[in-house]
Amino acid sequence: MPELSTIARHAATVLAGQLAVMAFGVTDTIVAGRHGEASLAALSVGSAIFISVYVALIGVFQALLPAWAELRGARETDALGRSLRQSLYLCGAASVAGMALLLSPGPMLRWTEVPPALRGDVENYLAVLALALPPALLFRIYSTLNQALGHPRLVTWLQVGSLFIKLPLSIWFTFGGAGLPGQGVVGCAWATLVVNCSMLAVAVWLLRTQDLYAPLKIWRTLERPHWPTLGGFARLGIPAGLAVMVEVTSFTLMALFIARQGTTASAAHQIAANVAAVLYMVPLSLAIATSARVSFWLGAGDPARARQVAFIGFRLSALLSSALAAILLIAKDEIGAVYTANTAVVAVTSGIMVWVAAYHAADAVQTLSVFVLRCYRVTVAPLVVYSVLLWGAGLGGGYLLAYRGLGPWANAASPVPFWAASAAALWVTAGLFLAMLRMAVNPAARSHAAGLPEK
Repeated sequence: MPELSTIARHAATVLAGQLAVMAFGVTDTIVAGRHGEASLAALSVGSAIFISVYVALIGVFQALLPAWAELRGARETDALGRSLRQSLYLCGAASVAGMALLLSPGPMLRWTEVPPALRGDVENYLAVLALALPPALLFRIYSTLNQALGHPRLVTWLQVGSLFIKLPLSIWFTFGGAGLPGQGVVGCAWATLVVNCSMLAVAVWLLRTQDLYAPLKIWRTLERPHWPTLGGFARLGIPAGLAVMVEVTSFTLMALFIARQGTTASAAHQIAANVAAVLYMVPLSLAIATSARVSFWLGAGDPARARQVAFIGFRLSALLSSALAAILLIAKDEIGAVYTANTAVVAVTSGIMVWVAAYHAADAVQTLSVFVLRCYRVTVAPLVVYSVLLWGAGLGGGYLLAYRGLGPWANAASPVPFWAASAAALWVTAGLFLAMLRMAVNPAARSHAAGLPEK
């Protein structure tokens, strides 16, 4: 099974890097939790806003993976290099938009009724992360290129190595020492800025020195904006980025709505969200590896092989997600204690973990489905499904259950209703995506849905 081993190696390499990146968030959560309950609550709100903006923007660049993998499969290396240079214009526009949002969080904080006591720290935290956004997006382009080339290990080495910078800096900047005053939760943001700039600098050096990139002729003079290419990016990337934004905001807006329940609820939700995000790296890595191979074979003109690769990815994802969900259920009473010594926070976290397990199992199915759908240029329908189910049924249903009641269920002001409603909505989403994928992998249905001639 050469494709199975290829996907497994690619996914394992990506997973190692993704876990290192997630360890940045785990580090900040533990450091903020040890600094104080208020710092952990401010981190919960601030990271929810940043992640909503950042992940939506990187979703645009991640959507370029199938396009670049197809060019690799078709052996069009010059075209791949030109496409990479054109993506810099996209990165510039995304950076300006993202920074503007991060520098003006006031309306969002007021709309979601975040307590005034938290707003100052949240705004300062986001102001520093606004500076960290452009290097983070440029590094995401480098990461997507490596995934399309089927060589993610350089990115992984950088991500793992950066963890050894992030951990001591977060502790130092947060608590102070060696003449530096403690900055609280904002110190975590300054550590992120230093790490992002360092990773980008090394990535540029690798692009200039490694033989892997020589056939792409990356360092030719930057061409003028090529509007057909940028239009293709927009058609593929904007629906995908919006879909990711809806998916992530349905998850992160929970933190803002839960904030009004007090610091204990916010802290417990932050721990649950952090666990869910770490577990998400497993299906995400499989989705990246699988979609890269599916697009490679589509570019090489072998749709039957592409379908075979997709099914291999689903079998791996089902096995791993079932095992991780079972571990969550078994260890639900111990997980919270890893993050905090506050017994009230630990107790609330334990009640959430059952729903985190259900959420993860559905998330694994829908994540792989939506990545493979992008390989077949199906991007608008997932956006519609996300908007209706994740925003409407998941987030909206959780809000009603928590604060107003819904039908026979009385309101229960805790994080649990939000997680329960979101898990149910995600299961329905996964079922619909599987139905779409079954149509997309059929050559006739794929051509009709994408508006493209059959290869």
